[in-house]
Amino acid sequence: MTTPLPVFRLLLAITAGLILTGLPSPSRAQNIVVMVNGDPITDFDIEQRSKLDQLTTQKTPSRQEVINELIDDKVKIKEGKKYGVDPSASDINQSFEGMAQRMRITPDQLAKSLESKGLRPETLKSRMRSEMVWTSLVRGRFKEKLLVGERDVAQAVQAQTGDKLQVEGTEYKMQPIVLIVPRGSSPSFLETRKKEAESYRARVGSCEEANSLFRSTPNVTIRDAVTKTTAELPEVLRKVLDDTPIGHLTAPELTKNGIEMVVLCSRKPTMIDTPKKREVREKMYQEKYEKTQKAYLDELRKAAMIEYRNR
Repeated sequence: MTTPLPVFRLLLAITAGLILTGLPSPSRAQNIVVMVNGDPITDFDIEQRSKLDQLTTQKTPSRQEVINELIDDKVKIKEGKKYGVDPSASDINQSFEGMAQRMRITPDQLAKSLESKGLRPETLKSRMRSEMVWTSLVRGRFKEKLLVGERDVAQAVQAQTGDKLQVEGTEYKMQPIVLIVPRGSSPSFLETRKKEAESYRARVGSCEEANSLFRSTPNVTIRDAVTKTTAELPEVLRKVLDDTPIGHLTAPELTKNGIEMVVLCSRKPTMIDTPKKREVREKMYQEKYEKTQKAYLDELRKAAMIEYRNR
């Protein structure tokens, strides 16, 4: 059985699909094919979802695959209402408008593009609703079960790359300060600025004091605070920051911008993150999510009243 794409993944698929040759207008057949907990699925519903699937996947699903998708949607929506997860028409329209905006067209243009392919905008909105409900349900009900442990991630990365990763590190929050030194300045001017920098170091004891002082001092720039972890900083800079008392300035250093220092706002333990760890974590989370949502959906389908009328 094919699995519907989550709403946020529909965008690229629809963007590509809308440039295809138009599809014939839908038949308005309303024969009931399946009843799901008393809610009908008609021939027209099947035709519409089939066209949407063709548009988003560039493949032609079987009739039974489409019926299964629609049954899943009915089951998801009912379960959502049971737990109070029921997006309003405004929520769905906002999601539809957001999709149009990301495609750089208006909602009306998106609706007309779908209609030119024989698709009612309501067909896409119905799919959006079921995915919004389902994502919210699964993440809300199984939040703890879906958690991915940092040590598990580190072990998985080590198994893939052979690298032994440090799980715990340090997070540094800091603000760079630059005493401006114009190009071509004399050595005596430079020496004066260095002495000024040292005097500032003696006066500053917190990030608040640094902001108050340097935002009103001519020819000095204090930049926005930045946060970096151990994994993002070279060893030399890490040692400097580790040796600097919190709230104080690092030793002045001459750069192309002038005389630079950093005021250390905070230094605290954290979990080190890297691009590889993020990639592995996302993959592990997705695997847990898929396994959890499949078991949940299978359970709901078994409990649902599904009655086939005309196959």
